[in-house]
Amino acid sequence: MHKIGSKKVINSWAFYDWANSVYSLVISTAVFPLYYGAITEDKVVQFLGVEWEHPETLYNYALSFSFLVVAFISPILSGIADYTGSKKKFMKFFCWMGSLSVMSLYFFKGVDTVWIGIWFTILASIGFWASIVFYNAYLPEIALPEQQDRASAKGFIYGYVGSVLLLLICLGMILSQENGEDKLTMMRYSFVLVGIWWVGFAYFTFHKLPDNIYNRKPESDYIWKGFRELKLVFSELKSYPYLRKFLASFFLLSIGVQTIILTATIFGSKELGLDSTSMIITVLLVQIVAILGAFLFSRLSERYGNILALKITLAIWTLVCFCAFSLDKSLENVGLYFYGLGGLLGFVLGAIQSLTRSTYSKLLPETQDHAIYFSFYDVTEKIAIVLGTFVYGLLYAMTNSMQWSVLCMAIFFLISFIILSTLKKTKYVQ
Repeated sequence: MHKIGSKKVINSWAFYDWANSVYSLVISTAVFPLYYGAITEDKVVQFLGVEWEHPETLYNYALSFSFLVVAFISPILSGIADYTGSKKKFMKFFCWMGSLSVMSLYFFKGVDTVWIGIWFTILASIGFWASIVFYNAYLPEIALPEQQDRASAKGFIYGYVGSVLLLLICLGMILSQENGEDKLTMMRYSFVLVGIWWVGFAYFTFHKLPDNIYNRKPESDYIWKGFRELKLVFSELKSYPYLRKFLASFFLLSIGVQTIILTATIFGSKELGLDSTSMIITVLLVQIVAILGAFLFSRLSERYGNILALKITLAIWTLVCFCAFSLDKSLENVGLYFYGLGGLLGFVLGAIQSLTRSTYSKLLPETQDHAIYFSFYDVTEKIAIVLGTFVYGLLYAMTNSMQWSVLCMAIFFLISFIILSTLKKTKYVQ
């Protein structure tokens, strides 16, 4: 019989962040966007019979599509998981799907194989985010409410440490080459390393995580039950005004957070003219500072409450966006300013992600259907990312400048802060 609050189980759950965060860092944030930018620079690419003068817009739209797919399938998957007790099986499936897709990016070698890069970017994104649906749903089943802030932060800390370690290895491989073509080849090898790391370390988690905690037997018609349950959760929000307001704030902040994570390196390289080495160093700085930030804000939330801690992170995110908007490539030492913004962003990156997850977990009503509630959470986030990446790409295509896109993200953070300021204290969330 599974005992909630077991430190061994919590540690094994958190270790999945160590395994999968290398995708988030190396593929979503650091190396692959730079590789894609280098391959498509000053080129018109073709995809699905359409010519794209701004390849970065195609990349943003591909990510938007992947999040739209995840938003659609999450309720189906969560319904299956809740009504068959098979969260771990689906988590494994999407882990494998994501890791194999990442390894397949190795075959994206030039403009004529852009289709490989785009399609496997979509599949890898679906694999990563779909597995996270089930991963997040485990939190209230393995940790007591008073443990959840630290457990959530521990996961992100593991993720940052593991992903920084692999990024350093990849950076060493890339910088060991002097020729530009050889550097690109090393980037492709790093995609293979990410896939192996992800699926390999994930099995430490799968070995310890409990399955079918509530001993459920498969029910009939469970495939579409997730949508019915999602509709039920949506109607139940009327009875939980605190949770409803929190989700509205979470939707808006997710537009900004996830879009900036996905586009930061392209912004630095294309808008500010920074080289790939400078960008990877900035990403490393962000990850290292994020470890400290996640730890400190988890303690801050324990002492002063989740809401205050989240409001501080939102204020800093808004400040970062306004500062990024004011940067210009003609500015002297623009790289140093970008490093400074990266450090500031890193300080609140892990904090806002871990705090939103644990705050939501604490606010859930008494239920055994955690996957469907976290499916609602994930659908909210994915729709936010679809909107965020689409708006970012659209504004860039319209203005030929990403700075206006960044400024728009600041507006979302500001509105999220205002909504969060209307929340009152509860037993676990102050």
